[in-house]
Amino acid sequence: MSVNRESVLKEAAALLTRKATASMDEIAKAAGISRATLHRHFAGRDALVRALEQLAIERFEHALDEARTGEGDPAEAVRRLIVSVEPVAGLFSFLYTENQLFEGEINEGWNRLDARVQDLFQRGQEEGVFRLDLSPAWLTDALYGLIASGAWAVHDGRVAAKDLTRMVSELLLGGARRRVDR
Repeated sequence: MSVNRESVLKEAAALLTRKATASMDEIAKAAGISRATLHRHFAGRDALVRALEQLAIERFEHALDEARTGEGDPAEAVRRLIVSVEPVAGLFSFLYTENQLFEGEINEGWNRLDARVQDLFQRGQEEGVFRLDLSPAWLTDALYGLIASGAWAVHDGRVAAKDLTRMVSELLLGGARRRVDR
């Protein structure tokens, strides 16, 4: 039987995002493979987590590129980003919460991608689209938190997958948009 590495990583991400202390046995079970098969693909837990991190960064970078966050209306760029991240929301959730797996280490790739999202919110503030009293860093973290929470809710069956983009977009942009007093 052939093992789909990305499928194994996605299942591992879903489990580790909710239970950072999950054992290799639990990860193998969640992925529908034996522990021996898991160890053939990943020498140990650290190797698995590093592979997850790399895949998540690659997928998030692709989503940022696909969303063209430097183009057009910033609010629409945020919506495009949410749409682009949705197919890999589980991996993104892992990337966002992985700090609980590594003590103080932050991947430079994550920092680079994080800066790109903050730049989007900064541009939105400069163009008068987003509130000035909410920092770009806070808006970025709010976006990440909503995507991660949405991915968990979809995984747990509490939210329909088709509703994720709309719910995240509406909640974030509803609070982030600058209001014009009349």
